[in-house]
Amino acid sequence: MSGEASTPGASPRAPRPGTQKSSGTVTKKGDRGAKEKQVLVLPPVGEEEPKNPEEYQCTGVLETDFAELCTRSGYTDFPKVVTRPRPHPAFVPSASMSEKPAQDDQRLSASCSLNSLESKYVFFRPTIQVELEPEDKGVKEIYIRGWRVEERILGIFSKCLPPLSQLQAINLWKVGLTDKTLSTFIALLPLCAPTLRKVSLEGNPLPEQSYHKLMAADSPIAHLSLRNNNIDDHGAQLLGQALSTLRSCNQTLVSLNLAFNHIGDAGAGYIADGLRLNRALLWLSLAHNRIQDQGALKLAEVLRPFELTHTEVVERRRLLLEKGTQERSRSPSSSRPGDSKTDREKNLLLQVNSAALTEKTDKTQTTKTPKGLSKKKEKSGGESVRKEEKSGSGQSPTQGTPKKEDPAKSGKGKVTIPEQKTSKGKGPKTGSKEKRSFLLESEQLVAEATETVNPLLEPVEHRNGKVFVPGNKVLLHLNLLRNRITEVGLEGFLATVQYQAQFSKSKSPSKGPVGLLRLSLAKNCFSPQCPAYTKIQELMLPRAPVTKAKPREEETT
Repeated sequence: MSGEASTPGASPRAPRPGTQKSSGTVTKKGDRGAKEKQVLVLPPVGEEEPKNPEEYQCTGVLETDFAELCTRSGYTDFPKVVTRPRPHPAFVPSASMSEKPAQDDQRLSASCSLNSLESKYVFFRPTIQVELEPEDKGVKEIYIRGWRVEERILGIFSKCLPPLSQLQAINLWKVGLTDKTLSTFIALLPLCAPTLRKVSLEGNPLPEQSYHKLMAADSPIAHLSLRNNNIDDHGAQLLGQALSTLRSCNQTLVSLNLAFNHIGDAGAGYIADGLRLNRALLWLSLAHNRIQDQGALKLAEVLRPFELTHTEVVERRRLLLEKGTQERSRSPSSSRPGDSKTDREKNLLLQVNSAALTEKTDKTQTTKTPKGLSKKKEKSGGESVRKEEKSGSGQSPTQGTPKKEDPAKSGKGKVTIPEQKTSKGKGPKTGSKEKRSFLLESEQLVAEATETVNPLLEPVEHRNGKVFVPGNKVLLHLNLLRNRITEVGLEGFLATVQYQAQFSKSKSPSKGPVGLLRLSLAKNCFSPQCPAYTKIQELMLPRAPVTKAKPREEETT
């Protein structure tokens, strides 16, 4: 009996190595089972992974493309692409329904409970939820939540997401990202459509806290949400450096959500340092963190005139020197000898006049240019040219001819036109987009605006040997709900709000930013009846966009 009991136990083990042949039927089944398991688990299919997915041409339909690429990559069970469910409207039972007995409901109670249980399990099943455009049903947003996104899935996304021409947002909630998969995801973003501007990575804590890579200089992200990622002061330091440094500044990020993290006073100071020279961020949330008075005072300080450090003063002097040398090299009017100035002006006008005469497009322009030439040849000094510009006949050669279209049409390959563009402004993008003739005053305004993009080149104020810049007035929304700020921190924000309110009164609303429009400080460590808090609310009430819209609506009605 002992020998008979031992043989059936040994018979299923024998066929796996393939050396013994005890019962034939059992060995065949064992061989089949082993082969099937090897097809599913072992990676012979993975060897074909670089070949088969590349052969497939994506159609732009995410559901079919993702399914086909997953099957070609060896996946048998993969998430399905479904439309994101919308909240159901509130159901109001009618009187006729309330009067009828609920017999049908009692009959279908068992099936309804079964369906409800199945629907609950379906809700937690891994899916890729998409939000579609109402007109052409193109994918607008992607939501992935609650299942691990691996490296191979991101490789599939890198092939099926670029054909989505209307993709605007990607939301990843608790998908188990690592620092390696985050780098793969960041490399995927430039491949997508240029409409992709919003990325949400919530509930994905990383050991190295490399979220700042999403804010690189070439990143297309304009709206970034990093809630519930356990970001501490070290992560806030990396994010602050990504916002701005002396030599670099993020120009694309518009809103940053850092709520529900572990940022303290030191981290808030790093974020404030990033806001010193950043003039692109409009919306910042630091709610539900651990910021106390020191961090609040640092944040409030950069929103009003603040003192430049020694390194910032040195950098400012270097930028001023570069600006001066560029203006001297580009603009012919800034050259020292007066003879060379007049000679250059004569040569420019002669070339423009000859090109206009050869084309003969407009009689009026050709008749005006010789008058200006004769007058400019007679007078060589800079003051005489200014007098002629004030007269009616002298305005066309100095202001009109280099800006009208016929010199651009007549002599496209000549050197005169690019010299004028570079001498009058540093913003060739605006000129190429608009392609219109500007007045001299408007060109000077544009040049001044482009030159003062760097906050270190803004108009400064000297106090007791120290240099003060106006501060960050671009940030419009700051959320500090549920932190640990007391009345000491409130005093700093009160001084900031008072300064910005006076500044907005003295400045017209159409000229540049005016500072905060909304400041959220509730649920902190102070009383709601605190005098400083009530004063802040009184000053911020007329600045809020909602309160501004109400009087306009009343006027229109």
